[in-house]
Amino acid sequence: MSKSIKEKALTPETFKNLKSTKPPVNSVGFKSITTAIGQVSKYMKAVDAFKLATKMNQKGGFDCPGCAWPDPDDERSSLGEFCENGIKAIAEEAQNKTIGASFFQKHSVDELAGWSDFELGKSGRLAEPMFLSEGGSHYQPISWDEAFEKVGKHLNGLNNPDEAVFYTSGRTTNEAAFLYQLFVREFGTSNLPDCSNMCHEASGSALSETLGIGKGSVTLDDLYKAEVVMVVGQNPGTNHPRMLTALEKTKKNGGKIIAVNPLPEAGLIKFTNPQNPIKLLKGGTQIADVFVPITINGDVAFFKAILLKLLEREETQGSIFDTTFIDEFTHGYEAFITDLKTYNFEDCLKASGVSLEIFNEVFDLILNNNKIIICWAMGLTQHENAVDNIREIVNLLLLKGSIGKEGAGTCPVRGHSNVQGDRTVGIWESAPQAFLDKIESKYGFKPTNKHGYSVIDAIKAMYEKKAKVFFGMGGNFISAVPDTAYSAQAMANCDITVHVSTKLNRSHLVTGKEALIFPCLGRTEKDYQKTGLQIQSVENSMGVVHTTKGVLEPCSDKLLSEVAVVCGIAHATLKERSKVNWLQYKTDYNLVRDDIAEVVDGFTDYNKKLKQPSGFYLPNGARVREFKTITGKANFSINKLPEWKLKQDELIMMTIRSHDQFNTTIYGLDDRYRGIFNERRIIFMNREDMKTRGLSEHQIVNLKSVYNGVSREAHNFKVIGYDIPKNCCATYFPETNILVPLDSFAHTAKTPASKSVRITVDAV
Repeated sequence: MSKSIKEKALTPETFKNLKSTKPPVNSVGFKSITTAIGQVSKYMKAVDAFKLATKMNQKGGFDCPGCAWPDPDDERSSLGEFCENGIKAIAEEAQNKTIGASFFQKHSVDELAGWSDFELGKSGRLAEPMFLSEGGSHYQPISWDEAFEKVGKHLNGLNNPDEAVFYTSGRTTNEAAFLYQLFVREFGTSNLPDCSNMCHEASGSALSETLGIGKGSVTLDDLYKAEVVMVVGQNPGTNHPRMLTALEKTKKNGGKIIAVNPLPEAGLIKFTNPQNPIKLLKGGTQIADVFVPITINGDVAFFKAILLKLLEREETQGSIFDTTFIDEFTHGYEAFITDLKTYNFEDCLKASGVSLEIFNEVFDLILNNNKIIICWAMGLTQHENAVDNIREIVNLLLLKGSIGKEGAGTCPVRGHSNVQGDRTVGIWESAPQAFLDKIESKYGFKPTNKHGYSVIDAIKAMYEKKAKVFFGMGGNFISAVPDTAYSAQAMANCDITVHVSTKLNRSHLVTGKEALIFPCLGRTEKDYQKTGLQIQSVENSMGVVHTTKGVLEPCSDKLLSEVAVVCGIAHATLKERSKVNWLQYKTDYNLVRDDIAEVVDGFTDYNKKLKQPSGFYLPNGARVREFKTITGKANFSINKLPEWKLKQDELIMMTIRSHDQFNTTIYGLDDRYRGIFNERRIIFMNREDMKTRGLSEHQIVNLKSVYNGVSREAHNFKVIGYDIPKNCCATYFPETNILVPLDSFAHTAKTPASKSVRITVDAV
């Protein structure tokens, strides 16, 4: 009996052999070195591993396919600018196995759906295009030309272009992303949802409104010079490990670090730099001077408590606020202060879950310093009030004058390696009219200015059969999105689903009536075209655009670059009616960059600037106190406390990554920084909450969420007692994405509220 679409979408509900230990209080060090060596020796050829390690994140090398943390502008480590999880990323991409026709002939879609995400990813690199026919049980090989024509036929058969959805992952380079959005707009739609919709969309919305640019304002050098760095809702030890080196330098230069997070994370407790023999021997550097164990989604309350105490000091002794900066560069101060005075300090502190003792430690650091950087990630952005979280951070920085000066500012830490660059070059369902006008001027067609589908909108449209074609440029859509069962049915309702990928993942098994897999070159591989070896470019988390050039020979002669895939589809779909000469771009990427230079602000002389070894910085108004907002100034904002109360038996759940994970890619089954080994079906619970419910360590439970009358369940999880605030719990994604309601998302930004899901826990 074949599996249901829901069964295919869910990770197997079986257990491995769980072992749990006391979480470590130190990170990286010797264990990181041995783990990285273990990864490359198991999954890669030794010569390939050496080549890649010496070129990763180096000038003239390739950009790590993992996170978007920036590289130093000046000298880079001769021992390598990489981390343990970067090595895991290349071991995944450059693994020494390939899969093609014989693999898919042997394994049916139903069989593969029973594999874990780890097993799927480690099955090998995709080596040739594959097609799943309607009613078929196995993927079969197909030529590129046939595949392109099939996509074109489906697209041209739609009643209108808005019946197609074009998703983008953050790994896509600037060149491929620009051509992709250009094709989509010439086809006639703005349906360009992307992974930003699920992570930092709330950051972009809040920062654009308050500071005039949806990006952070700081540089790596600012981090080194900051007096205080707050790391809020972020686990850099796992998600951005090279950030720890920057924080270590902050500490060396006398800066203080405040970690604000529901869970204590090893990377923010202590860091042993593996490239420093003395640190390896002596045991590393303490990172956080203060750890703030905040309750899940208690951030607005916590920052409002700080703001209230600062206001009290300003009114009693003065010289606390940077009034010169406020008067010259900000708008809305009086309304903000009037609203702030309606709140009570004790109520805010209680709502945050933070003790007065810890609060006072934080407050003293904020009070007595003016060069403050606040970094954040998904712990702030995946709530219904996510935009408020970030705006309240901005309020604090504005009061202290900590924007647009050395050692101060905003630092949203992006996840995937070019997610910010994709948005910059036009992957946006609601692109500004000025950008659309430039496209019209350059290419001679008028792009629609109708706002397209975000991820949430796209899923609903596919579920309601308003969208019939799904095209995914990278990523693992079904494992990344919320409400797994609903989203899987949405995908199944499509006439065809197409994925451009390097490796097998669960999205290839949750398909429309027909499905295509397009295997593409990885970041680590050389890209040969008619005019020679090509370079591409990406933008890091701090707005630096630089080159990336593969090192290894392609693992198969049947792979195409993402640029070539876009050009092939565009040519097959638009044919003679296109005003763009698509086929010229795939032979010479310089031509793509010449076009970007004409269309996208900040890219003048793009090809010339890319020759700078470290790349170039894009313009950033907030960095120089030029605030391109509606008011022309930096805007204070008014933000309410979240209004929700848990029922007696409810917990608030946040989804998190394990240390053996990057986004939806599972590198292994361990989470050693939290003391978890060989298991992912875990729920971390406060020990008092366990006692109240009569639960014991490793006991098996089922989880349930109810939202707007709709019940969702996730089965078979083992309980782990952990240092997490009372009434809070944490689980790994994608295993518990099924519990995240599709219609629970951030106002303004529509980011899924994956970090604040109300659940109940029941013993099996």
